[in-house]
Amino acid sequence: MLFCYGTLRFGDVLKALLGRIPEQVPASAPGYRAAALQGRVYPGLIVCAPGASAPGIALTDLSNEEWLILDAFEDERYELREVVLSTGGSGLAYIWPGEDVRNEDWDSAEFEEHHLAAYAARCARIAPRLAAGEPKGE
Repeated sequence: MLFCYGTLRFGDVLKALLGRIPEQVPASAPGYRAAALQGRVYPGLIVCAPGASAPGIALTDLSNEEWLILDAFEDERYELREVVLSTGGSGLAYIWPGEDVRNEDWDSAEFEEHHLAAYAARCARIAPRLAAGEPKGE
């Protein structure tokens, strides 16, 4: 199960990368927040004060090939780690190392309004390279 708190919450991005929208359940990650990052339109999941929780979804039916695509897609600085979820179980999530973090949380509505279309189009352009195991490049 993959916990998604940022751009992978959007069906347009998943469809562009994977060719489908995987099954998902609403979830959150207590003790984490989806932080806005300096100079980036996507967020980073970071540990924060108790009581906070990062909202998101858990993708429940990823194939091995889809995991490889998403691993290649994510920035190499992310670390894939297990996190406890509000669903009562746990899942894997891409954790940001903590640099370039802004004080405010990532704004998914702002991303959707101003960046989603271009971001999904970029994902569609790089998806064939990711599926072939090549670097995402630009």
